[in-house]
Amino acid sequence: MKILLVGATGAIGGAVHAALSDRGHDVIAAHRGSREWPVDISDPAQIGDIVRRAGVLDAVACTAGSTPFGPWREMDRDAWMSGINSKLLGQVELVRQAADHVRTGGSFTLITGILAREPIRTGSVASAVNGALEAWVRASAAELWGEQRINAVSPTVLTESLGKYGEAFPGFRSVPAADVGRAFVRSIEGTDTGRIYAV
Repeated sequence: MKILLVGATGAIGGAVHAALSDRGHDVIAAHRGSREWPVDISDPAQIGDIVRRAGVLDAVACTAGSTPFGPWREMDRDAWMSGINSKLLGQVELVRQAADHVRTGGSFTLITGILAREPIRTGSVASAVNGALEAWVRASAAELWGEQRINAVSPTVLTESLGKYGEAFPGFRSVPAADVGRAFVRSIEGTDTGRIYAV
C-alpha cells in the first residue's frame, strides 16, 4: 500500500513508520522537520500541499498534533485554541483534504489518547480534544461509508516515555511504542471503521 504518514518522527511516529515499513508498505514520511515532506498539522495550506504531492493513496495515518498541559485555571482561551487547532482540527483537516486522494476502500487512522477516557490532573485540554476527536471519528465513519474507512488509535502512556511523563500518570500501565505501531497496522490492513483502538 501507498501510505501517507503525518508525524513520522518521535516515539509513536517512528514505531508506526517501522511497523508499516516492515509490512512492505510504501510510506511517505511527512513531519515538521522533513526536507522532502514538511508539514505543520495546524496549517491547512501545508496539509493541502503534501496531499496534492502525494497523489493517489491507499491510506493516510497521523500521529501528529499536540495539546498543552497545565492546571485547569491556567488554561486560557489561547491554550485551548492551540490544542484544538493542532491535534483536533489538524487531523480533521487532514482527512477532509485527503478524502479525494484516498482510493475507494482506503482508510484513515488518527491518533487520540487515553485521556479521553481516563483523565489526569493538568490534562483537561487533552481530555477534551481526544474525546472530541474520537466522537468525530465515529460520526465520520457513517459519512464515509462505502468510500473509505476511518479509525483512531488511543494509547496510554508509552513505556519509552515514562522517564518524562510517568509522574503525570500515577498507577497507569504503560505500553511499548511497538504495540501502538501494530494497532495502526491493524486499522490500515483490517476491515474496521469507526473503531477506537485502546492500546
